[in-house]
Amino acid sequence: MSPSIIDAQSILAVEIGTVTTRALLFDVVDGQYRFIAQGSAPSTVNAPFREAGEGIHLAVNRLEEITGRTFLNLKGELILPVQSDSSGVDRLVLTYTAGPVLRVVVAGLLADVSLESARNLAATLPVQVVETLGLNDTRSLDLQMQAMIAAEPDLVLLAGGSENGASRSVFKLAELISLAYRVLPPDRRPHVLYAGNQALAKKIKEGLERTVHTLTAPNVRPSVDIEDLAPAESALSEAAANIRYGQIGGLQNWASISSALPLPGSLAFGRMIRFLSHIGDAVKGVLGVQLGSGSTTLAMGKGGNLALEVFPYSSGRGAALVLEHSALEDITQWLPMHMPDVVARDYLAQKALYPQVIPTNSETLALELALTRQALRLSMQQMLARHPLYNLAYEPILAGGAVLTQAPQPAHALLALLDGLQPVGVTTLFLDQNELLTSLGAAAQINSLLPVQVIESGALLNLGTVICPVSDARYGTPILRARLEYERGGENVVEVRQGSLVTLPLQNGQVANLHLQPLRRVQIDPRGKPGPAKFQIVGGACGAVIDARGRPLVLPKDSARRREMIKKWSLALGL
Repeated sequence: MSPSIIDAQSILAVEIGTVTTRALLFDVVDGQYRFIAQGSAPSTVNAPFREAGEGIHLAVNRLEEITGRTFLNLKGELILPVQSDSSGVDRLVLTYTAGPVLRVVVAGLLADVSLESARNLAATLPVQVVETLGLNDTRSLDLQMQAMIAAEPDLVLLAGGSENGASRSVFKLAELISLAYRVLPPDRRPHVLYAGNQALAKKIKEGLERTVHTLTAPNVRPSVDIEDLAPAESALSEAAANIRYGQIGGLQNWASISSALPLPGSLAFGRMIRFLSHIGDAVKGVLGVQLGSGSTTLAMGKGGNLALEVFPYSSGRGAALVLEHSALEDITQWLPMHMPDVVARDYLAQKALYPQVIPTNSETLALELALTRQALRLSMQQMLARHPLYNLAYEPILAGGAVLTQAPQPAHALLALLDGLQPVGVTTLFLDQNELLTSLGAAAQINSLLPVQVIESGALLNLGTVICPVSDARYGTPILRARLEYERGGENVVEVRQGSLVTLPLQNGQVANLHLQPLRRVQIDPRGKPGPAKFQIVGGACGAVIDARGRPLVLPKDSARRREMIKKWSLALGL
């Protein structure tokens, strides 16, 4: 038996968000790790507290009420490890999504090599790249230094040189960084992460440490044609934590009793998607979607390889950037009712300022879900443009975020995901209803068995199997005949027309064989064989769904017809 099970160690995972702080308890039940419960409270990282500890105490207090266990002593300190009276927990892990967007300067040699890799590494966190330095920069050294100072970065990412490759130019960039920030007071100097030619790492660190706090990481571009960001993630997490200690009051105190380095939420989430891609469909890969208050994280994993990016679009603070990069009608086109532009724009502006506000009626709920669709579309379009080797066919798709998990019905989440992501082929959609994936990624640092057993316990909500065929047939033309052959006998036949959204009669947990017979030229799964298809499916919270609305999904221009169609799609999912 694994030592982790013999020790039976309980783990408390604390997530510090912009709006909510959560405390999640994992423990052993009947010899297997399970998710026990969670407590949540409003985050206190912003005014008037500006200190994370109060929110953590409130969340843990709530967890105590739910479980009937004691985790804090009379002084408000976490009891570590578990005591003889069963109070306390054995281990603590921390993740955070709170804090201002990190300002980052990226520096490298060639624009499409080391500089590109430095940008890709930066994109795994919520960042704003405020300045770029490269070998081909035509500005004078004085202008480059002025630009670096004016950018006021929190972090400088320096890459360059394949293994045992270029050295002179890398040293030149390091010297420029040192000279630029030497003139600033120590408390205004950025942190530096060097992730270039490892033969130079020791000298680079020694030279920069005289001026700025410097960390080194494995080369993100070990050769010209190979990018490998994964080994640099630990150093990036450490650099981010060092910066956040100065921005989030109380974080360092809690980090001092944590069993592992506090992780940015995006990197913890990416770890879980990478892990799941090892055991999932090796051809399609796994897609993870995390909708936060200020950003959207997309993680595409395939065979252990991971593409991870954080985009500044969301249904909370990121609403302003969704509006900045979209026309208002790109959002309101998803509404099933008429809403004056001034009303929609005012609500979205308020949501960006006060992300904790929740919808109070069907109109504001529809607007937030419409905003979510556009945030997903913007993020997915940019993700695929930057990572062309990935596509829209995945198995499974895992999604989380309060806007989805707190929706009145699971079908609201499913429809928003289908409209925003527009997957193709056959996939299963899971909703991370308890927001576990980020915490599991953090817990994996100290116990690799725990995430496996919690996922296998059915902790994620199966929304249903979704079949998204692609056809160029006219709207209303029959394109598929679907025959459900139930495991316990009986069958059901459904004809699917182009442009329709069809729910198959399959209850949650019910098993059936699905036979699909094309009636026109149609691609059922881009990674499968052409022609008829047969596979076993299990009903989810929304049964099973055939989305034959076409890819890309185009809405009618006529507003009355468009609203009727949106209502029809909602009705098909029982909304």
